Amino acid sequence: MVEIRVRKIVTVIDEIFHEGGPPPAVPARRAAVLAVIANPYAGRYEPDIVPMMEALKPLGLEMSRRLLTALGGDPKRIQAYGKGAIVGEAGELEHGALWHVPGGYAMRELLGGAKAIVPSAKKVGGMGARLDVPIGHVDAAYVRSHFDAMEVGIPDAPRAGEIVYALVMTTGTRVHERVGGLRHDEIGGKDGLR
Repeated sequence: MVEIRVRKIVTVIDEIFHEGGPPPAVPARRAAVLAVIANPYAGRYEPDIVPMMEALKPLGLEMSRRLLTALGGDPKRIQAYGKGAIVGEAGELEHGALWHVPGGYAMRELLGGAKAIVPSAKKVGGMGARLDVPIGHVDAAYVRSHFDAMEVGIPDAPRAGEIVYALVMTTGTRVHERVGGLRHDEIGGKDGLR
């Protein structure tokens, strides 16, 4: 069994009142929760890394709960999400890919079975590296108004032997979205696309 050792968890909340245009009736809100963990595979090649996915599941659920709480606690208010990873220099990109199942499925479960794929980004980077976590609608990938990204990072992470895992959720669209396409209130919600 792989042991998951967390050094710190950071929560960031954005409230966007306008982007140069008229203020919306309700500010756009998005939040990220980032966990810094020791990378058990740092400095060596491990052929079978899949057991770590199972070990990460409780962390994914804990981070998802924190994220939902940061945005008010109501799963029905969450409209978009994303995930990402920054792997420290002694690790490899594939260690970031271990977050796909525990991070994505945790958010989907907490949100009552969201249908759309959870967008993802990952990279190898040094301490203080930043990552643009892509964001997409929770039930329909073709909802253009929710295409976005949130830049995340922690000044003292990841150290060479660490990984930063990130989850992001939002309560709505970009502040001044107006590029057309499928709208939130037009979603069929059956296939995760439309």
